[in-house]
Amino acid sequence: MTDAPTVLVTGATGFVGRRLVPELVARGLDVRAMTRRPEQYDGPGVAVGGDVTDRASLSDALAGADVAIYLVHSLDDPDFERKDAEAARTFGRAAKAAGVRQIVYLGGLGEEGSDLSPHLRSRREVEGLLGEAGVPVTVLRAAIVVGAGGISWELTRQLVKNLPAMIVPRWVSTRTQPIALDDVVRYLAGVIGQDAALDRVFEIGGPEQLTYLEMLQVAAEISSGHRVPIVRVPVLTPRLSSYWLALVTDVDVTTGRNLIDSMGTEVVVTDRSILDIVPGEPIPYAEAVRRALDESGRS
Repeated sequence: MTDAPTVLVTGATGFVGRRLVPELVARGLDVRAMTRRPEQYDGPGVAVGGDVTDRASLSDALAGADVAIYLVHSLDDPDFERKDAEAARTFGRAAKAAGVRQIVYLGGLGEEGSDLSPHLRSRREVEGLLGEAGVPVTVLRAAIVVGAGGISWELTRQLVKNLPAMIVPRWVSTRTQPIALDDVVRYLAGVIGQDAALDRVFEIGGPEQLTYLEMLQVAAEISSGHRVPIVRVPVLTPRLSSYWLALVTDVDVTTGRNLIDSMGTEVVVTDRSILDIVPGEPIPYAEAVRRALDESGRS
């Protein structure tokens, strides 16, 4: 690819996109920030209008782009699996027609062949559908991304902030591998235009494998200086858990349910080949928490 490819970032105003676009601009890339309301966009790069569900709207946005970064999902919609599949297929075809040479997708960790939740199963389906038309896809699979504004992180932050004690289900003992938002941005930027990254899947994560309980306790200690008492219960269904989360946080029931369904699946990095493409050690979880809290203004 060219030394400075033209990059289209979908979801440019979202959790990851709003941090990625400034990084790409700082690296000297020609960046297009795609949003459904370009007239309201006030960030770096060139604002372009586009909707991943509307093929006609994608033609202008993708015209002349070398790389497209796909950061779109519909987790807050009860019918998210169907909608995300249709959007991925539509975007992949539009990218092929526009001559895009690489699609970069941020997906979800989870062992192949395991009993994946609908959320993680949908992320895997999107991986395939984006490349169905023939554009090479680079997939970065991550677990919980720790950064201000991320849904999973906001759940953690608000739980330890709002509750003097927590009643938790069995899934708090499930291992995961959280990753700092700064590292996600670094990996996304690092694979752009890399021939060795085409048509490959990479697992990305922080340096520690932690249970959800350990994550909650570390976040509590850093944010408030003390641990939150935890009471485990043998049965707390996903439906009840989602209503509980909606009661004590600002995450809606549908999103909470879709996230909780995934928390019974162990999601850890088993392949560190991303370091061959983007070297450097990732940020520890405690430091990621501090950065997220600082960005949130310790609210």
